[in-house]
Amino acid sequence: MGGAAILAARAALKAGAGLVTVACPESERKIIACALPEALTFGAKCSGGTFTAAAAGQVAAFARDKKMDAFLIGPGIGASKAARAFALKLLAALDIPAVVDADALNALAAGPRPFKIKASPAIFTPHPGEAARLLGKKVTDRPVAAAALARLLGGTAVLKGHGTLVCDGKNILKNSSGGPELAKGGTGDVLAGLCAGFYAQNGLARGFTPETASGSAALAVFLHGLCGDLAAKKYTARCVLAGELLDFLPEALGYL
Repeated sequence: MGGAAILAARAALKAGAGLVTVACPESERKIIACALPEALTFGAKCSGGTFTAAAAGQVAAFARDKKMDAFLIGPGIGASKAARAFALKLLAALDIPAVVDADALNALAAGPRPFKIKASPAIFTPHPGEAARLLGKKVTDRPVAAAALARLLGGTAVLKGHGTLVCDGKNILKNSSGGPELAKGGTGDVLAGLCAGFYAQNGLARGFTPETASGSAALAVFLHGLCGDLAAKKYTARCVLAGELLDFLPEALGYL
């Protein structure tokens, strides 16, 4: 699902990250490079258009060699057995700050417990369905679920949905921006990219800590929702596309 990776990488760049590399299956590399010329690409071992488990070692070695500051995993990797093995191996091997989203969360939920996550401090961005899979039960009380996710995962939990919650294990923030225009596919990939872009900058400036993780997540969530509000005013909530949200980020930043 190359579109998810493209949306996430574009969001990280738009958030102000100076240099973004998309690690992708080698078979998809040309497509992603053509769609996003501002980003670098790194092609890893694949089969049938998806990562193999062996690709995790390649990506981890590349990240260490290039001294990557932070990474985002999940958007677009898919739910195949090999893709899930890739995600679990990379999270257990790569010890730099991370944002964990989408099918990387599903890989954790389907994998062994306790979770083996070397990447830290980390931000986790589940929607209610992903949260239910991680917790092993349906989300009925959102604040309780957000706190449980933060404890279970050992990082900042971003429980998406109406009034997105950001929990660092101690405090819970409820977002006030955004609406139904954010319910379309791809908007979560944009949010994950914004989290990664802001976290990379905030961590480099102030240190990668639980506080900069939660602060970066809260900033990304609010601005993502505000972009949705601004886009809906122009296009109506029905007509906003995920890729159009970033067109409104400069105005949203100006609001701050």
